Amino acid sequence: MGISPAFPLCYHYHMNIERIICGPLSANGYILWQKDGGSAFIIDPGYKPERYFEFVRAHRLAVRLILLTHTHKDHSGKAGALADEFGCEIAAQREELDYYKGRADRLLEGGEVFDLDGEPVEALHTPGHSAGGLCFYAPKSRVCFTGDTIFNVDLGYTHFPGGDAERMKKSLREVVDKWDNGVTIYPGHGDSATMREVRAKNTEFLDMLG
Repeated sequence: MGISPAFPLCYHYHMNIERIICGPLSANGYILWQKDGGSAFIIDPGYKPERYFEFVRAHRLAVRLILLTHTHKDHSGKAGALADEFGCEIAAQREELDYYKGRADRLLEGGEVFDLDGEPVEALHTPGHSAGGLCFYAPKSRVCFTGDTIFNVDLGYTHFPGGDAERMKKSLREVVDKWDNGVTIYPGHGDSATMREVRAKNTEFLDMLG
């Protein structure tokens, strides 16, 4: 079940998720939090920092970290402005720095786990669309933020600098295909979907798995 742009706020067990859709490519940024007045993570803020400012202030949130699934401009363009405003770090996978000259305060390998008021959020290295592609998986809430690795009905392109079709195939087989049907993906573009829906409708994913 996808999120309608008209109703971007949704709830998955403990975690609250706000989707912010901006830019010419309708990129998805996300704000994650457990309760008003608590901590928050921001994922992939590409555009419109004022929308993040307004939401964070309205819910009295303390932004602890900005997580980048990858560093293409539509996902990272306003990370620096938000980090300056909120006094937090930006985290990206280290291989992104071969192609990205913007700000990254914390370099990840994959496997790191960040605590969001009791909710673990794990960084999973999923190269393919870019060399340092990451997905951020929250097992308690059974949600995963997939950037441009996988969408509800297709996959991210692999022809950009740092992209690699063989690495994408490996990421899909060794990481994404391990998620059970009840996991909901929140991609970098388009609507969310359960892995059951992905396995039923995403022919590019199925073809890549062979």
